[in-house]
Amino acid sequence: MPLNDRQIKNAKPTDKPYKLADGNGLYLAVTPAGGKLWRLKYRIAGKEKLLSIGKYPIISLAEAREAAEAARRKLAAGIDPASAKQTAKREQQAAIQNTFQNLAREWHTYQLPSWTPNHADKIWRSFEVDILPALGNEPISGISIKQVQAVIESVAARGALDTAATVLQRIKAVFNYAIRTERADNNPAVPLTGLIKVPKQQHQPALPQSELTEFYRRILSDKNIRHTTRLAMLLIMLTFVRAGELRRAEWVDFDIEAREWRIPAEKMKMKAPHIVPLADWPLEILAELKQITGYSRYLFPAIGSPDKPMSENTLSYLTGRMGYSGIATPHGFRSLATDVLNENGFPPDVIERQLAHVEQNKVRAAYHRTEYLPQRREMMQWYSDYLRARYEEALALIAAGKTA
Repeated sequence: MPLNDRQIKNAKPTDKPYKLADGNGLYLAVTPAGGKLWRLKYRIAGKEKLLSIGKYPIISLAEAREAAEAARRKLAAGIDPASAKQTAKREQQAAIQNTFQNLAREWHTYQLPSWTPNHADKIWRSFEVDILPALGNEPISGISIKQVQAVIESVAARGALDTAATVLQRIKAVFNYAIRTERADNNPAVPLTGLIKVPKQQHQPALPQSELTEFYRRILSDKNIRHTTRLAMLLIMLTFVRAGELRRAEWVDFDIEAREWRIPAEKMKMKAPHIVPLADWPLEILAELKQITGYSRYLFPAIGSPDKPMSENTLSYLTGRMGYSGIATPHGFRSLATDVLNENGFPPDVIERQLAHVEQNKVRAAYHRTEYLPQRREMMQWYSDYLRARYEEALALIAAGKTA
């Protein structure tokens, strides 16, 4: 006969465990300690197995029968209910462990070797302020496009469009990491690319990041390129100044000991002084260049006229000769640097200051030339190392007689 609630309530513990059958394999196991546990006995693939349903009275008689019936439906479909329960339990535990915050922390730790402590702290603060309050406790695999969109729109609503775009990039990076480590199947930040429209200047064609190694291979392989012109191209890529600022650069503008290129206001588009922190590779290029053009006031004097700077079209002609007409321009290296640095978590305000984009009045000029200078030093060294890695890839291709 099926069980009833009175029988279950009146069941008393004995010295040995015993069972109260409800029928069709469902029974209540009564333990010597007084516990009452619902179990379902079933057979699958010729083997007898048990499914634990839960404790009475937390699981009532009616609920136990519903659970048993659901298990029988699984059996009818060829599914082992005990295995299915264990799988669901593991998935639930994984969801608890693989929250966005935990994955963001893992990604952050993974990136630490490529960041200075200062920069790493700033990136994590950005997560704490703008991302984790909304997404931190959510299982990474369950976050929707709408949830990510709500986060970036809330940042944009403050008028911080650059920050909103950076927040989207960082969310996207965490999801890419989760996909690589098999904790997520898709990236809900990808469809939102371009949602936040950040006002910026119209840029001339910029070299795609994927073309960097091939660009270096071509400039290194072409024996018809003057070495000083080659060095000029390497230097403008590393410093991403405007072509006119590089062309008119004078040795007197450089403080090698301080590792700074101090561009006077009259040579700047915005007519305010500007500092370019010099990383290791640019300093090596300057040392080599000094041996070649140190006789002139200019780093890159015109051919046959040491008192004049090189032609304003020299580098543009070179990119065209290398096969990049309509694909890349010297000015486009500013856009390339902006994209790479934004994607790698550098603060937009620091990038913009290094680009000298903001017009400055005379009162604030002295301040702006040094604003964010420690962060800019760190950023310029990172970017120098990033480009140098592509340069060394090109050298390896040349040595192997290959193209990128």
